[in-house]
Amino acid sequence: MRDEYDIVVVGAGPGGSIAARTAAEECDVLLIEKRQEVGSPVRCAEGVLKSALLEFAHPDKKWISSYIRGYRIFAPDGTMLEVSSESLGIDGELAYILERNIFDRELAKDAARVGADVMVHTRATGLVIEDGLVTGVKIKRLGENLEVRSKIVIGADGVESQVGRWAGIDTALKLKDVGSAAQYLMADVDVAEDFCDIYVGSQAPGGYAWVFPKGEKLANVGVGMLASMLKGSRPIDYLDKFVSQHFPAGQQLALMIGSCPCSDELKTTISSGLMLVGDAARHCDPISGAGITNAMEGGKIAGNVARKAVQQRDYSVRVLREYEDRRRESLFGKLQHHNYKIKELAVTLSDNDLNKLLQLLTDIRSQRMGFTSVALRLVAANPKVLLIMRNLAHLKELADVLAKGVKDSRQAHVYDD
Repeated sequence: MRDEYDIVVVGAGPGGSIAARTAAEECDVLLIEKRQEVGSPVRCAEGVLKSALLEFAHPDKKWISSYIRGYRIFAPDGTMLEVSSESLGIDGELAYILERNIFDRELAKDAARVGADVMVHTRATGLVIEDGLVTGVKIKRLGENLEVRSKIVIGADGVESQVGRWAGIDTALKLKDVGSAAQYLMADVDVAEDFCDIYVGSQAPGGYAWVFPKGEKLANVGVGMLASMLKGSRPIDYLDKFVSQHFPAGQQLALMIGSCPCSDELKTTISSGLMLVGDAARHCDPISGAGITNAMEGGKIAGNVARKAVQQRDYSVRVLREYEDRRRESLFGKLQHHNYKIKELAVTLSDNDLNKLLQLLTDIRSQRMGFTSVALRLVAANPKVLLIMRNLAHLKELADVLAKGVKDSRQAHVYDD
């Protein structure tokens, strides 16, 4: 590790590693990770949509535990809505369940192969700021306090990010925008190995419970909900109740407890000499809490903009603004903005509202109803549900783009190194 680089990336999650890999193609890059091992501990349900992933990584059997061909959503009364690759007219799988510890390490290795220096057990303790410009990072490694100079710092240090705050960016989250989650890796569970199951309603208020299969009767079983709706209980309490109802004979192999942003993007994710990506920038889907490919997209854009800034020798907000503009105009950026509106409405729905909504959605699939017919029935059922459907209608163009991406990816092959 040198004492000066073009770019320092703080955090070796998917967003940070993609940013480092992208920037290292033309710049000197240092990627630091505070933990002693990239990818551990796993703090994720590990599901990712195939079409979204293919832009950033070639599928590899060593970090894929399950090939998913569909999702099943269960209402409180048991009504089930199924979405599968077959129903969408797609060949092959719709999504993957990853082995995140292996996946994250491979992304960091890719950054190293391109030329980035990667250092673990290296914690950022502050920023070097001169005349309002971020010019480096203060770090602590193996008990030694060091200072690394850089032209640009990319903060990818997660939902609890300090990098943004050190740069004067308001990264505070409202309680209603904080997702709190608990998950078991469970053995001896009877689940469909190619479907992800999602349960909505009061069993996970303001969120949902999930069962993501990992093969050989293994599954990630978890609950995530808004912190503002916990009402004195903890996520683990809701998880234990869910497990006792659905998998009483299952065995717990690991426990994950964590949080994620369920907010819109930060008002600003840049300052002079600095950009934020991933959860640090609140680049996480407000409805599902999914953030892997969101972070990777932000990392790719940030890495490219950082390279350009280094070439131009201009690290001002004026130059780095391109990162924000491109990200907000991207598919993920538009989805996040619209999904936040939907989330704000969805959390007001009662179990009865959700039962009606899921029933109506299953009717749409079975009867091929038009939006006008659906809207009229929704008005009678609950005006709030109509507002959600209206926002969903605004997403049609984005959904069409996403569906096209899935179809275009059907020829992708999984390979062995």
